[in-house]
Amino acid sequence: MVLFLAGCQPNPSTLPGEDYVQLRQEIVSEFSSRTPKLWSEVVPGVKTRLDTKDRVIALTLDACGSTNDGYDAELIDYLIANKIKATLFINARWIDKNLQAFKQLAANPLFEIENHGMMHKPASVNGNSAFGIAGTDNPGELVDEIELNAGKIEELTGRRPHSYRSGTAFYDEVALDIIQALGYEAVGFSILGDKGATYSKEEIREALLTSQPGSIIICHMNHPEKETAEGLKMALPELKRRGFIFVKLSEYKLN
Repeated sequence: MVLFLAGCQPNPSTLPGEDYVQLRQEIVSEFSSRTPKLWSEVVPGVKTRLDTKDRVIALTLDACGSTNDGYDAELIDYLIANKIKATLFINARWIDKNLQAFKQLAANPLFEIENHGMMHKPASVNGNSAFGIAGTDNPGELVDEIELNAGKIEELTGRRPHSYRSGTAFYDEVALDIIQALGYEAVGFSILGDKGATYSKEEIREALLTSQPGSIIICHMNHPEKETAEGLKMALPELKRRGFIFVKLSEYKLN
């Protein structure tokens, strides 16, 4: 099985050069004959919790990069003012539209930047769709979706992502094996915090207050016109009063 782990990754300056082409060909050769049977947000192997009983929670925020999204500066400013850590899964299109904000986020030690793909596609090897969004069509396209944004992030920040969340957080099991072969952990969630930024602030508060030790919350930082910031402002102080500490994904083993 092909492994693309630390020490074996091509330098981003070579992408998509010879090393990248070879990597892509190896993945295609290894996985093209496999037919997936599963299609879900909870395919076995997707990480949905921190592997601990400590009273810690991981807040994760997606920035998806669609044509009508933006930057929820109110939400980020609140996290900074209250010293709340978060893991940010950022899509390449969002980076291109918000480059200065991205650099500021990457430089802030409260946050860590992880990979949300090039085009925000579900992780498929046969074009499966989720919520009306078509997934990657084949193993090679999945490699492009993951690795080209990883290279972009590393080039801008000096740090290569360790985790990957697909667009819509849907995976098939073959795609999941490819993600792992590339050296990443596929991250889902245990708390659906804002349902793609569609929840009201009251619904967000209600969802977040179901958190347990080790929960991974998913919310969005790309829709300032929605109520995600207001909902988090309602829920996070209560979670802190309950004794929870907010941590980045990299601070704990994932389960």
